[in-house]
Amino acid sequence: MDPVGVLRQIALQLERAGAPTYRVRAFRRAAAVIAALPEDELARRVRDATLTELSGIGATTAGVVTDAVAGREPAYLTEVTTRGAPDLPDGGELLRALRGDCHTHSDYSDGGSSIEEMALAARELGHEYLVLTDHSPRLTVARGLSAERLRGQLRVIAELNPTLAPLRVLTGIEVDILPDGTLDQDPELLAELDVVVASVHSQLRMPEPEMTRRMLTAVADPRVNILGHCTGRLLKGRGRPESRFDARAVFSACRDNDVAVEINSRPERLDPPRRLLRLARELGCRFAIDSDAHAPGQLSWLPYGCARATECGVRPADVVNTLPADEFIAWASGH
Repeated sequence: MDPVGVLRQIALQLERAGAPTYRVRAFRRAAAVIAALPEDELARRVRDATLTELSGIGATTAGVVTDAVAGREPAYLTEVTTRGAPDLPDGGELLRALRGDCHTHSDYSDGGSSIEEMALAARELGHEYLVLTDHSPRLTVARGLSAERLRGQLRVIAELNPTLAPLRVLTGIEVDILPDGTLDQDPELLAELDVVVASVHSQLRMPEPEMTRRMLTAVADPRVNILGHCTGRLLKGRGRPESRFDARAVFSACRDNDVAVEINSRPERLDPPRRLLRLARELGCRFAIDSDAHAPGQLSWLPYGCARATECGVRPADVVNTLPADEFIAWASGH
């Protein structure tokens, strides 16, 4: 068994199960250390039981590597595979139709893994494209990207893409909708990106009339492609109630401006709620079914969104990320 692949697979399973970040990082760090070793040194250290002398390799990860090199499935992999991750719903026809994921994060902002790690995991899932949408500057708690940092990220994506075929990493951002409805990034830079997801992250308890005006202003901006997690609710932990806004007005504006309403698949969000999802469908909106992944293993959460969309009558033709990459980019650039 490939020890690097096994370590990464364990990390993926832990992410899917919502394990603490420090535990996931231990396996990803170990994978990077082992990947950098010459083959003869790895064999020697396994034979001499000296793997733990390497920085980043502990007793657990050393045991996993030793088992993998010997051709045995590590017990830790068996455990996390059979008991660690929750059962995902059947994503059905919608999941099979998806070509890509429009809302993902890397360690440039508040994600836990590099762009390359996110892209490789997306490629393993069979995605045709992955849109990288790290946060914008004013979301400092999430290390939002200044214009300078975002331009640097664009250069990294351009350098990586030739190595990732057949996957394509598309450029994007999850830009904050500011209280007055304007967008938290340089307009000229936004126009350079493949995809712009616009989301509310602050003043979520704003009175309904003001929140409605805020969202209508953002949706009318020609640079916006997708309205992200529209109610801002959180279902787990302390939870957070839905933001209040005139959903009929906002969704009608999404339809009229050809802005897709996001169906956010994160288990703690599942946003919008079913009643609003049904309303958006009845009004003729388009949708984007996204993972909002902050780690590679979370890219597999799309079935949660697909199942809810199917329950509410959303069809593959209604979902923008069922489009092939070139058609998807053409749709986004047509705004």
